[in-house]
Amino acid sequence: MEKCSFRAKKCTSLPDGRKTGWITKKGGIFAALFLLLRGKAMDKEKAKTPAQSTVETRYMLMPDQANPYGTAFGGAIVAWIDMVASMAAQRHCGKEVVTASIDSLNFKEPIYIGEHVVLKASVNYAGRTSMEVGVQVSREDPYSGQSTVATTAHLTFVALDKNKKPTPVPAIIAETEDEKRRYANAEIRVKNRKELLRKMR
Repeated sequence: MEKCSFRAKKCTSLPDGRKTGWITKKGGIFAALFLLLRGKAMDKEKAKTPAQSTVETRYMLMPDQANPYGTAFGGAIVAWIDMVASMAAQRHCGKEVVTASIDSLNFKEPIYIGEHVVLKASVNYAGRTSMEVGVQVSREDPYSGQSTVATTAHLTFVALDKNKKPTPVPAIIAETEDEKRRYANAEIRVKNRKELLRKMR
């Protein structure tokens, strides 16, 4: 039986670009696995909860953002959704982000001129370089404070490095029951999207 040598040589970097230590000349697959797991552990150390990157903002619906019937243009709401979702994604990864897709968009209630529009965005799920952000849009009566969910959306963002290439993002730590539910639902959506893309090729 051939004797296994553990002479080592310098390893330049991990697949995600991080510099690392030494890798065995033979049996390198085990060393590579070790380095990969080490990299995942490092990413876990940088993991964040959804609460750490949640963004909430509000607007008042003005006449130039409404149609002739006095309700909000869908396009105006979508623009606000994309903006607040991108800010949540940026806060989570600390990098430039780009919108990869709007995966779902549901208009449940109309929003009328003069009403307050409250948008709340949270990162539901994080993959290697992408994040799913959920956005809830509520219409609020400026006098009574009564609030109703008007629109919900899910968007996918990709983090970019200085060379405009996809770069790893921190993992998500779901702590509350609501965060765990949103994470589990996001996992299902991610799986379904990948399966749909595979079938369309």
